[in-house]
Amino acid sequence: MSASFRLPASLRLPALLAAALLAACSPTANDAATAADDTARPAPGAAALPAGWRQVAGDDVPRVARSPQDLPATVLSDDGVEVTVTDTSRTIAGSDDIIMVMESLDLGEQVYAAPTNTVTAVGRAAPHHFLFNRTTGIEGVLSLEGTLFVGNSLRRHGKLAGPLRDAGEAVVIVDELQPAPEKVRKIAAAFGHADEGEQLAMQVQAQLDEAARIAARHTRRPRVIHVSSTGGGGAPTVGGADTAAAEVIRLAGGINVGDEAKVANYSQLSNEGIVAVEPEVILVSEDDLRVFGGEAGLWQAYPSLKQTPAGVANRVWVMPDLQLKMTSVACGTGAVALAEALAELAAELDAQPGA
Repeated sequence: MSASFRLPASLRLPALLAAALLAACSPTANDAATAADDTARPAPGAAALPAGWRQVAGDDVPRVARSPQDLPATVLSDDGVEVTVTDTSRTIAGSDDIIMVMESLDLGEQVYAAPTNTVTAVGRAAPHHFLFNRTTGIEGVLSLEGTLFVGNSLRRHGKLAGPLRDAGEAVVIVDELQPAPEKVRKIAAAFGHADEGEQLAMQVQAQLDEAARIAARHTRRPRVIHVSSTGGGGAPTVGGADTAAAEVIRLAGGINVGDEAKVANYSQLSNEGIVAVEPEVILVSEDDLRVFGGEAGLWQAYPSLKQTPAGVANRVWVMPDLQLKMTSVACGTGAVALAEALAELAAELDAQPGA
């Protein structure tokens, strides 16, 4: 079965086209250099934050103990094709949301190839890395000789799936635009861990429910602007209503000002527009802050942020990318941490003169 989908590019990283590289994807010296450069990159969040800024992060990412995989496993890929997975030892992971589930299942050593801009430790340690590109090269993926390709984009990976399957490679697609617990279940099932996936999904759902309970007690809903250096093709952008970050902000009891500004996906917002939405919190991910170049780079990219209530108060919160920008096993603990921080801010704002 096949279908045509119009999918917004909205989640944790830019949607990838896994095999645009022939040279960089194949196990060559160039690939080794690319991998070395990527693994040598400092881990996001390693540097101390500027004075007055706040780290917001959960410390309870669900995990299960390693157990034997129940393979072969037959699953229904989200492009409507039934796929039998027999070997996951050399998995080509199309995105960090997939890698995170593998890590939570203690299958990190099976990540054989990962995107070059991965923000996961497991992804950076993968033997091979591939670049993002707008063209799909089937030969590049096949040259890696992986045993399984797991993608998260129906539009991009859907185009890749057919030729790969025709060449005999197992391909499973788990659509990024679905609730985190359901994604976790589907990804885990593809690795022969349906029961463990259910355990993980229930833990994530419990965390999301806890975040909602905390948010329900807020005395007000603080206004949050999520800014990104990578969400719009490399240009500074603001997270809109259909991003994973917006879902976390709303669930945690905040107002995502990108919704009000009618920003689509990750899109640019004028300096005047940033001032007009009056954010009370500036929210940025760890890796976006690194790409900005730290504090100076953030203010340079968005000079009008300093004129907002958040900028005047120097209220910048930094979250792990995996807890803010992707719907996967870590978004629940991130939502709880953000809900708690927003609850404190709501009380603080209510206590100010004139509130």
